[in-house]
Amino acid sequence: MKTLNCDVCRAKIETPVVGRNYFHKAHRDICEPCNDKLELLLKPIVRTKSPFDYAWFDKLQKDSIEKAVQKGKF
Repeated sequence: MKTLNCDVCRAKIETPVVGRNYFHKAHRDICEPCNDKLELLLKPIVRTKSPFDYAWFDKLQKDSIEKAVQKGKF
């Protein structure tokens, strides 16, 4: 059985399946609850950005994930 740990909260992810119970974003492995928190964090920021720019979004997402990894939570 393969296990994986979330890079943010260090929770153990049993039988990981990409896109279902863990997500690979910005070269980090993120569990589903942390991914949900990331989306809730970014949603209001993204809605105010006009015009939308994918490079900006990727940088915002990467910076948010790195900050969460350092703190250990979102």
